[in-house]
Amino acid sequence: MKIAIANDVAMAAEALRRVVASTAEHQVLWIARTGAEAVRMCAENRPDLVLMDLNMPELDGVEATRQIMEQSPCAILVVTGRPQDNVNQVFRALGAGALDVTATPVLQGKPGGDTELLAKIRTMDKLIRHSGGSQAMMPRTAANGNGHGADGAEAAERVTSLLAIGASTGGPMAVSKMLAGWKPPRGCAVVVVQHIDQHFADNFARWLGEQLEMPVRAAEEGDELVAGTVLIAKSNDHLTLDQNYRLRYDAEPKDYAYRPSVDVFFHCVAQHWKGEAVGVLLTGMGRDGAEGLLAMRRAGQATIAQDQGSSAVYGMPRAAAELDAAQMILPLAKIGPVLRSTLGGRS
Repeated sequence: MKIAIANDVAMAAEALRRVVASTAEHQVLWIARTGAEAVRMCAENRPDLVLMDLNMPELDGVEATRQIMEQSPCAILVVTGRPQDNVNQVFRALGAGALDVTATPVLQGKPGGDTELLAKIRTMDKLIRHSGGSQAMMPRTAANGNGHGADGAEAAERVTSLLAIGASTGGPMAVSKMLAGWKPPRGCAVVVVQHIDQHFADNFARWLGEQLEMPVRAAEEGDELVAGTVLIAKSNDHLTLDQNYRLRYDAEPKDYAYRPSVDVFFHCVAQHWKGEAVGVLLTGMGRDGAEGLLAMRRAGQATIAQDQGSSAVYGMPRAAAELDAAQMILPLAKIGPVLRSTLGGRS
């Protein structure tokens, strides 16, 4: 892959350069010292992947990500010092189109300190190749139309409807906007499968909880669905729903580039859930979730996909549209009102 680095700290940029240069399959295409320079250089010499810092002069990483995704879309990985201390900025960058986040490696750190970054880069490479390269990073301007659950059976009995949401690139902000101001009806549980690193899932749950008027927390192994609560997939393993309506984590299938996989969870809902259910597939790179959404539709459950014009990246919803998996293809602003009319609840 051709990899670009956007970082104004010379030592951090050099650490990133050395990590990329340590592999035979990747090369450093260019290094930008400001956000504005990164936007310009992407337009002039588009890379396969940008390693984007958050705090830079002229334009910060959030605004640089937004402009790159609108003008010269490509895969962006946020690489910044102590991302857990910059939660709001991280999720703004993910909402603007960044794929994932990781910490900046230390220049002279302990051996293997660059392992996590290299693993992220390998995952990005799989996603890019699986999605058809930079062609899949469609800018929005190209649009042309179309706490733990209660114990025992009591919890299972009172959860009568399920909203299953899958998202990737741009997903955190999309989920937040879709659910903003909504209090689900009695008996409705919500599960979100967002492509995000397991080390940041708890932060995502806390951040989303600050945006919504309902409890949000990460799903633990063996949890039951909880009415009125949003449960977030928290592991790089796949979130599943078993026949007893308990949430589990499973490493299989191990060869999936998308972890946790939306497809895996949607297929479980189609197979095991017997009550009312709505599946929603939001913005994201690749095809994850499309086949699972089709399985939900074939099981008689309602299905919705986000439209191209409101998607940060029109990959996953496009795949669903191509499979005729979605009963409705809607702009993000209209998905919330449809959920209210379908499942009930109040604003």
